[in-house]
Amino acid sequence: MFTTRRGGVSVAPYDDGFGGGGLNLGVHVGDQPVSVGYNRALLRAALPAEPVWLSQVHGTSVFDVTVLPGMAEAAPDGDGDAGTAAAPEADASLARAPGSVCAIMTADCLPVLFCDRAGKVVAAAHAGWRGLANGVLARTVAGMRAAGAGEILAWLGPAIGPARFEVGAEVKQTFLRQGSAADAARLAAAFTALPGQPEKYLADIYALARCMLEADGVSRIAGGEACTVSDVASFYSYRRDGVTGRQASLIWIK
Repeated sequence: MFTTRRGGVSVAPYDDGFGGGGLNLGVHVGDQPVSVGYNRALLRAALPAEPVWLSQVHGTSVFDVTVLPGMAEAAPDGDGDAGTAAAPEADASLARAPGSVCAIMTADCLPVLFCDRAGKVVAAAHAGWRGLANGVLARTVAGMRAAGAGEILAWLGPAIGPARFEVGAEVKQTFLRQGSAADAARLAAAFTALPGQPEKYLADIYALARCMLEADGVSRIAGGEACTVSDVASFYSYRRDGVTGRQASLIWIK
């Protein structure tokens, strides 16, 4: 499941973009706690269990939520959440049994949902460019395989699109350093130089993610068509609005 900004009760700047109630799910962004609580209750009604929110820090840790369904959330920054101190500090989670819901929140970073073909293991990852470059997707795939996953499928959720993701040369160099020599050309091709702006590029986070997933043996990849910045009617975007809400990506074993 992936939520949008529509269908909740939050008011501006966390609304639906057109004056209606917004489905902001982040308690750390300045929204009224009562509104966020109501929005989360709406989401919970569509889920088999309370989602396990993470303390997202743009890292690469993967947390197994199977033994801790319904944990409270906490996060100091990023796309995550700020609540109690009990939440695991991680940017990906996996589940190995029914009754546990993996959840991450984003507002431009790339959400990736995973499952194995047999339905034994699922996972969700939060891939900002730092986490992506440092291997959060590879760590997630490795964690799934260690938990017994067979062939793994991935879905790339809505994130900042390739026409809007402006980055500096240091971002490009970070990816080129982390990737293998065989992947260097594909990784470099995900960056388009901006005319008249030395050392500035447009980055395709979807292409970068596909390259890195395929390097880890994940070839069945779907999604990657949306742009959170451009689609005001559907998505919250930190880069576009600054003060804004958070949407969620969730996955579980039925």
